[in-house]
Amino acid sequence: MKKPDSLRAALTAAAPSLKNDPDKLLVFADEGSVIAVPGASLSFEYRYTLHAILLDFAGDADVIFAAIVEWVWMNQRELIANRDRHKDGITFDVDLLGNATCDLSIKLKLTERVIARRDDAGQLGAEAKPEPTPSEWEKTGLAG
Repeated sequence: MKKPDSLRAALTAAAPSLKNDPDKLLVFADEGSVIAVPGASLSFEYRYTLHAILLDFAGDADVIFAAIVEWVWMNQRELIANRDRHKDGITFDVDLLGNATCDLSIKLKLTERVIARRDDAGQLGAEAKPEPTPSEWEKTGLAG
C-alpha cells in the first residue's frame, strides 16, 4: 500500500509542527479488504479506511483539510467527484483538549489497485497501479 505514506508526507508538509515531532501523526489502514475476482488474473484491489490522527494539534485545521482535499484530488478523486462517495468518503472527529490544542482524527475511504502476475520463470510479482491523472480522469467524462 502506497497511499498511507503519501498522505503522511502531504500532512507533514502542511503542518510544520509534524516535521519537528513526527510521532504526533499516527496513520493506520483500518477495515481493510482485498477484492479479487475469479479468473486467470492475480490482480486485486485493496479497500480500506485510512485513519490519520494528529495528536495535540495546535495548528490551523483548515490548512490540514485543504491539504487533504488537495491530496484526495490527486490520489482518490472520486471522493470529491462522485456524489455517492463524497458524502462519507472524508470524515473526521475532533477531541478538544484545551483552548489551543486538539486531537484530530481523519478517515478516508480509499482503494489501491495492484497488478500481479507470474513472469516467464514463474516468479510472482506485483506492482501498485497509480491512480489516473487528472487529465486521464477528465477523458472518462466522470470528472467533477
